[in-house]
Amino acid sequence: MYGALKGFLAITYMIQCQHVCKEYGRRAMPVVALRDLCLNISQGEFCALMGPSGSGKSTLLHLVAGLDSVTSGDLFLDGRSCVTFGDREWTHWRREKIGMVFQAFHLIPGLTIEENVALPLRLRGGSSTSVDTQAVDMLEKVGMSHRLGHRSHELSGGEQQRVAIARAFVHRPRLIVADEPTGNLDGPTGENIVSVLRECAKEFGQTVLLATHSITAAKMADRVLTIRDGQLE
Repeated sequence: MYGALKGFLAITYMIQCQHVCKEYGRRAMPVVALRDLCLNISQGEFCALMGPSGSGKSTLLHLVAGLDSVTSGDLFLDGRSCVTFGDREWTHWRREKIGMVFQAFHLIPGLTIEENVALPLRLRGGSSTSVDTQAVDMLEKVGMSHRLGHRSHELSGGEQQRVAIARAFVHRPRLIVADEPTGNLDGPTGENIVSVLRECAKEFGQTVLLATHSITAAKMADRVLTIRDGQLE
């Protein structure tokens, strides 16, 4: 009975960090990026993570997205411990359950915007007609249907970030990890981008972990977490 209840409680959270530590460098003189960090983020919650540069924000996001590994402690995603995941497991999770949005957009220059958005679906082996339709539909949701056929160099920074958001959401992941998505944008454009991110998350029911320096962006979140020197305040 207790075991079943414990399992049920675990999966009510999308992200659980249990005494997570992350160190870089040599064992004799390690650089501690995260120290004894404990955190629970509920399914469907929009969380903003704030803190000065070097505080550990990006490190935490990289751990959650499987781009780096935990030194000690435990990290649960969707109720499952992922500290022992190898490359194959993380590739599967990023393809099926995680969408990522970055400051630098990371669009592929030689592809049209609909081809960029379609990439996660093509990696899952979707049929060509279905993939194309879903990509166009998602671009419409982020207000970019008027730019179909264009490539990234023909778009403004705000437009490129909208395309990146469409790509992150198109395969309907359960978790969106956004690392300073407004960092290369001016204030009003950045605010608009966070609004688009929140609207999409609300419509599709995703959990969002957003690292940001913007107080305006953070105010749009359900909860604001502050990290300093690798620890939550």
